[in-house]
Amino acid sequence: MAEPLLQITGLDVHYGAIQAVKSLDLSVEDGEHVTLIGSNGAGKTSTLKALTGLLAASAGDILFNGRSLRGIAAHERPALGLAMVPEGRGVFARMSVLENLQAGAHLRRDSAAIRDEIAQILDWFPHLRRRLQQPAGLMSGGEQQMLALGRALLARPRLLILDEPSMGLAPVMVEKIFQVIGEVCRRGMTLLLVEQNARLALQVTERAYVMDSGRIVLDGASSTLINDPQVRAAYLGE
Repeated sequence: MAEPLLQITGLDVHYGAIQAVKSLDLSVEDGEHVTLIGSNGAGKTSTLKALTGLLAASAGDILFNGRSLRGIAAHERPALGLAMVPEGRGVFARMSVLENLQAGAHLRRDSAAIRDEIAQILDWFPHLRRRLQQPAGLMSGGEQQMLALGRALLARPRLLILDEPSMGLAPVMVEKIFQVIGEVCRRGMTLLLVEQNARLALQVTERAYVMDSGRIVLDGASSTLINDPQVRAAYLGE
């Protein structure tokens, strides 16, 4: 069998004396859609930051497409095929919406395909079309989330990483964002999703890990975990 696209083994992450991630093992197959759920402070975002190079791992290894990411700087990882939409969106506030989208494709040279993909993103998110020349920092949080997702997709990543895409958004915006995430998944994009809305996360993915106090405490098919009494009580409010 082929190796997973992403293989994390024995990952430890510290903030000074505080250990945020403890001996974490996680994998994502090529073309698979995986979610990591858990309460606030469980270590989910710390895991993603270690994956993208924003935090140094204190132990363990991360293999991406068979290559260890140890020693590879955060700014070098997008060229390997990693794209992350961070919590808080991270748009370039003074740049226009169009410039933000174009920035996502800065490593590409296929200008005709880039134009076609921008047109597709604007079809998915008509709000962005109406604000194409507007500074991104003047848009609402939901519009910025749409822009951040579109920008990441224009990088054509091997692995799309989403950190809390529904955070702070109105329900109508959350619905639209997840419609597009579902469409992207149907088109074959590999996805690793961290999401506070566990029900949505489990509905849009195939496999899930549950994290608590820095450790993976449960994993399995999303369709199974959404009906697990422990998961329903702790994360689905039932």
